[in-house]
Amino acid sequence: MRILIVDDEPATHDSYRRCFAPTGPDDALAAMASELFGEDAPAPDAVPEFELVHHNQGLDAVAEVERALAEGRPFAVAFIDVRMPPGIDGRETARRIRALDAHVNLCIVTGYSDFSPLEIARVAGPADKLFYLAKPFEVAEVQQTARALGDRWRVDRELAAARATLADQVLRLEEQSFELAANESRALHIATHDSLTEAPNRLFFTRALADRAREPGLFATAMIDLDRFKIVNDTLGHLAGDALIREVCAILSRAAPDGALVARLGGDEFGVLFDTPGETAAVMACDRMVAACSTTHIIYGASVQGAASCGLVAVDGGAHDPVDVLRRADLALNDAKRAGRGVVRLFDEAMDEGIRFRKRIEGGLAQAIDKRELSLAFQPIVERDELEIAGFEALLRWNTAEYGPISPAVFIPIAEESNLIHELGDWVLEHALEQVKGWPGQYVSINFSPRQFRRHNFVGHVVECAQRAGVEPGRVQIEITETAIFDDAERAAETLYKLRQMGFRIALDDFGTGYSSLYNIRKFALDALKIDRSFIDGMGRERESAAIVHSIIHLARALGLGVVAEGVETAAQVQALRMAGASHLQGYYLSRPVTPDVARRLADARFIGAETEAATGTVG
Repeated sequence: MRILIVDDEPATHDSYRRCFAPTGPDDALAAMASELFGEDAPAPDAVPEFELVHHNQGLDAVAEVERALAEGRPFAVAFIDVRMPPGIDGRETARRIRALDAHVNLCIVTGYSDFSPLEIARVAGPADKLFYLAKPFEVAEVQQTARALGDRWRVDRELAAARATLADQVLRLEEQSFELAANESRALHIATHDSLTEAPNRLFFTRALADRAREPGLFATAMIDLDRFKIVNDTLGHLAGDALIREVCAILSRAAPDGALVARLGGDEFGVLFDTPGETAAVMACDRMVAACSTTHIIYGASVQGAASCGLVAVDGGAHDPVDVLRRADLALNDAKRAGRGVVRLFDEAMDEGIRFRKRIEGGLAQAIDKRELSLAFQPIVERDELEIAGFEALLRWNTAEYGPISPAVFIPIAEESNLIHELGDWVLEHALEQVKGWPGQYVSINFSPRQFRRHNFVGHVVECAQRAGVEPGRVQIEITETAIFDDAERAAETLYKLRQMGFRIALDDFGTGYSSLYNIRKFALDALKIDRSFIDGMGRERESAAIVHSIIHLARALGLGVVAEGVETAAQVQALRMAGASHLQGYYLSRPVTPDVARRLADARFIGAETEAATGTVG
């Protein structure tokens, strides 16, 4: 530790040298300490080693400080006399040193000063780095002052270095946060917009429709499909077809009512969502859009006669299922095409034979458990590298005497709407827990619907079922969708936290199709993300789908979450997902859903491979 001494008297310099001269142990003091404290006597403090640099004049001292800083060997403390004729005085010396080195501790040492401490502090402050000693000084005074100020200088430097390191880390975290936010924004835009037209896509449209359906007031949903579009592709090529799609999208955006949302739903199909004062006004608005499309387009020098058909449904918000609204608009569109194309059809109940079928399904579903028509199938979830089976997803199946097998895509939404979902969910939970007990260590993944998740005392119910079955919580994975937790995020976060505390695994299902965001992932206690099969299916054909899959996997890995890729159906997908970093795979390529007996055999085998291909009990 370096100390600068500035004084014009040689005798004073000698005094400083004696103050800092090395001294041996004080035997007398050591004996007294031993007598007082015995073996516990404290060892005497060693005087730190100081490197002294002496100068007689202030200008020389200032030059020394500047040189020390340039060499990276700054002074910790400077003892400065006030009166040093004929050069600059101590106050000016202190001011210039302070201007060069803001961290050095200054100690003004004088028997008489022409300046008050306040005057010196004004030019050589701050006050907490400016100290005073009176001449003549004692050795202990100088030693203690040097030691205290030296230690303080060292601590200040360490603190400054720590602050600089912390500031650098904060800056890097901010940069990473901005990068994540930008990646999320790009991924969200890719996920919700059509790459060909840059218009909102089906996902964006269905979200907007769901939001509008919750609000009061009449609104219209129209589905518009180009007539004879296939002829354009077949005769002029797909590039011409793409150009026509872009032109029609621009026409619809101009012809749609003010405030309308125009989206490309896929292929040559568009969706339009807008508020309307009544059904007649909605039909007139759609007539204008169809008429605008029915014009001659010049595509790559070729003349193409445009035409479009439209299906329309107008409903009051607040009481309608958005999926059902879209389905009705689609039924109306099909009726418009059957009517000869180029027309607008308003939905009416006569078009919906499916409504009566839904009612029959609901009636049969209420008796399905008593009739023993329900069963479970299990699809393996495998680790990506060795294809070791980590768990099985439990899938509900319903085989009726009247209609035969009914798809879960048909009866689950009906059960959800009619409150039968709780009865079905309890049946699934009970039988899935019964099966997992026979497996050597794999977990069972069980889907819970939004209504089940919002059930009163949901956590207590699940815990009670697991305890009654004698199954450890760590062998049960609860699958939920973002839709299930979005309506009441605070309550959902609390529910998931309690489940995680009890040891249950949590997976966010169909990730990328709901309200996906960094906020949700950070807020909710999760173990894994399940990438929706639609993105996996599109990886080989669409650059956007591959980009979304890679973004989800990288995001999950950065947050310490597992990633399960659903819908894996080809060896190429397996290889691509391995390279992308997905931790687990699930799909027909690995294994179709199997009966409980076959699931038990696969669980015992532990690995998916040639020897397990005899999964003879597969079910759809």
